[in-house]
Amino acid sequence: MAPKNHADLVAERSASSSAVSAVVSSWRRSLVKHGLDPAESPHAQRMSSAELNALRDRLGLLLHVANPQLDQLFELVGQPGCNVLLTDAGGWVLEQRVRDGDAPEFSDCGLSNGHEWSEAAQGTNGIGTCLAEQRVLTIRRDEHFRTRNTSMTCMDAPIWGPDGRLIGALDVSSVRTDMLDGYIRLIEAQVAQTARIIETALFRASFPKARIMLAGEDGSNPAALIAVDKNDLTIGATRAARRLLGLAREGEISPRPVADLMHRDDEMRGFEKGERAAIARALARSNGNVTAAAKALGIGRATLYRRMARLGLDQK
Repeated sequence: MAPKNHADLVAERSASSSAVSAVVSSWRRSLVKHGLDPAESPHAQRMSSAELNALRDRLGLLLHVANPQLDQLFELVGQPGCNVLLTDAGGWVLEQRVRDGDAPEFSDCGLSNGHEWSEAAQGTNGIGTCLAEQRVLTIRRDEHFRTRNTSMTCMDAPIWGPDGRLIGALDVSSVRTDMLDGYIRLIEAQVAQTARIIETALFRASFPKARIMLAGEDGSNPAALIAVDKNDLTIGATRAARRLLGLAREGEISPRPVADLMHRDDEMRGFEKGERAAIARALARSNGNVTAAAKALGIGRATLYRRMARLGLDQK
């Protein structure tokens, strides 16, 4: 009996009641919900230059904060055969970083500016499935839905906007056949970290006049940020902060006193006022050098950052 081809395997496993996995679930969505055929190999749909420019204009602030991070990520992972992409929430590619020698191959695959990589258009793939499932993931070569895409391994992370809504995805795709699992996991972790950096930078840029604070008592999640106005009212929160503080997952939030949101008294207790004043003096004496201030106070730098966040001392 001849071995089954990729399209046959997708159809067989998707129809099996015993085949349960995130990839098979995505294959089923591709087949049933989106009506796609894994054997078909249409080129990824591409928008016009005018449409792409208009989309970039609408997402100008995202691109402004993301571009330096894309450059840095590409420096880390941009070996031959690798491609860095930023998309919007619909899977349309906004930015690309790729070596000149690799550009034609990725262009032939449709992994370049202006192409659509939603799950509805291409079936299971790194970008589209990341956006559909709203989580960090890797789609390895034969985990892709379409046969034509099985030459790639794609590592992706979602990017959340300042209003808690999904705004895009960050992708590293590779056509290398020699990528070890350990290296794939390392790239996936770097993609996830870079996505969070972009997300927090976008949040800060979206509230330029607000004081940005870490949410929670221990400040252990650097992506959990809130924006506080001059009246100490919380006017914005990242997706991570919304989850931590029990706020609406997305959309505008009703201004609330930061003390209420953080379950703190409106007035600092005496020792808190003294601690805040001592930290402020140490920072002033060190001209804002946190490392020097921490040394003068006899505490670690990370501890000082946590205390600054808890006491509302924003480090500019």
